[in-house]
Amino acid sequence: MTKILRIDSSARYEGSASRELGTRLIERLGPDTDVTVRDLADGVPLLSDSTLAAMWTPEADRTPDQNAELSIADEFIAEIVEADTVVIGLPIYNFGPPAAMKAWADLVARAGVTFQYTATGPEGLIANKPVYVIVASGGVPVGSPMDLSSTWLTTFLGFIGLTDVTVIAADQLNVDPEGALAAARERVDQATLVAV
Repeated sequence: MTKILRIDSSARYEGSASRELGTRLIERLGPDTDVTVRDLADGVPLLSDSTLAAMWTPEADRTPDQNAELSIADEFIAEIVEADTVVIGLPIYNFGPPAAMKAWADLVARAGVTFQYTATGPEGLIANKPVYVIVASGGVPVGSPMDLSSTWLTTFLGFIGLTDVTVIAADQLNVDPEGALAAARERVDQATLVAV
């Protein structure tokens, strides 16, 4: 059975293109799947002084309070490590990612756990696996200089070791909603044909 981690970050629960397309993609990856859903719109804690102090404290030396401080970050990391495939819904808000997605990444990036620095530069420590990033935008063309969302996320994923990333664009939905969504659905179907 394939383990899929689904990460949603749209603030909209209803009428979200990234959520709709994420569901479509997972349905087409096949029936023999076990899906873990992480909905970042439900809330993600922000980095704080105490969180950083806990991250920088060796695991054997952490206090119970520090372990509690890192518990949600540990869950996020375990979900990525345990998944065979990751599906991420990523809207573009004001040219960048939703704040919850950035907060998630800040908690996932942990030196010695998800990445390490070497003499030749940073090295991701998470085993590579297929990642599908469904990017939805109202007016920003995905991949353009105005798109600071998908480029940021693919850079971050590569930093932690995930380089097998397929970006599926549902962009400029405010320009031609029906046409853009139809084209995105076709891209999802094509991507999953390759995957199966």
